[in-house]
Amino acid sequence: MKFRDVIIKRIFDVLVSLSGLIVLGWFIIGLILLAFIDTGRHGVFKQKRIGQWGKHFDIYKIRTMQHLPDGSLRTTAFGRFLRKMKWDELPQLWNVLKGDMSFVGPRPDIPGYADALEGEDRIILSLKPGLTGVASLYFKDEEELLAQQESPSTYNDQVIWPKKIALNKAYINNYSFFKDLRILFKTLAVSLRLK
Repeated sequence: MKFRDVIIKRIFDVLVSLSGLIVLGWFIIGLILLAFIDTGRHGVFKQKRIGQWGKHFDIYKIRTMQHLPDGSLRTTAFGRFLRKMKWDELPQLWNVLKGDMSFVGPRPDIPGYADALEGEDRIILSLKPGLTGVASLYFKDEEELLAQQESPSTYNDQVIWPKKIALNKAYINNYSFFKDLRILFKTLAVSLRLK
């Protein structure tokens, strides 16, 4: 990416995330309170993810899972609704505003994937991870796809992850701000169709 592209992308991220937090702030706080009542734990869930240049950061989501007496976790009915609507991801507007993330880019992975990239694949780490991206659109039904596999982790490592790497490298190597806008509109269209 050219320096100009980086600046334009960041200005867009700041303006849109700040506007989103101002407009949706009370709605997000309301969802957090409902998640607290629903799960019995703090309504915001945070998890370590791999960001730009391989640095760790805390990603924020609205909590959708409940701890059971036997120590296991289960997604609540309200949590499933939040996930379906993608509303559990709304706190990531704060991640974008802070500069941990961008609206468009490779989705942030848990440690053990993006931070383990080698050679030319490490170009993926040159960008901030995104709320959405080309790989997110391509694997929009990833959870259902993995649920159909006999060994979901093996399928993810051997099929999904290599394809995501290829898609994200192509995105970076052919970057344009207008492609980002198209990805955002496609994400919105897909999201509306799924609801």
